[in-house]
Amino acid sequence: MLEIGTKAPAFELPDQNGEMHTLEEYRGKKVILYFYPKDMTAGCTKQACAFGELYPQFAEKGAVVLGVSKDSVASHKKFEEKYSLPFTLLSDPRLDCIQAYDVWKEKTMYGKKTMGVVRTTYLIDEEGIIVKAFGKVKAADNPAQMLAELDGEG
Repeated sequence: MLEIGTKAPAFELPDQNGEMHTLEEYRGKKVILYFYPKDMTAGCTKQACAFGELYPQFAEKGAVVLGVSKDSVASHKKFEEKYSLPFTLLSDPRLDCIQAYDVWKEKTMYGKKTMGVVRTTYLIDEEGIIVKAFGKVKAADNPAQMLAELDGEG
């Protein structure tokens, strides 16, 4: 996980509509950058839907929510449409951003070691500095936790 107080790594990734996004374009806003393993899975769906429900409150506080996984643009589009997600999902199949943010790790699943995304959420301030970092977050609780962090920031 990256250190609090460090500059957030730059990225350029396509969203669920194929449009490119960079961290730089969010300068002046707080960014909740959350990394998740896979579209349409139970935990990831709970997390995304909870971010979706709280999205108006994030927007009120001047924060944007960006979800990142290695799923394709097409997979993200289906995920967005199925659950009416109101925020941006970024596709990182080459793992550039995922590795830059140090969330690609060895995991053990059913006794087998595999590489995958460790569910991690960063809060990046208006200047592009990481001000909070949470690893191995609980999917369902993470959005409310991040909203509380924004309240603490304010």
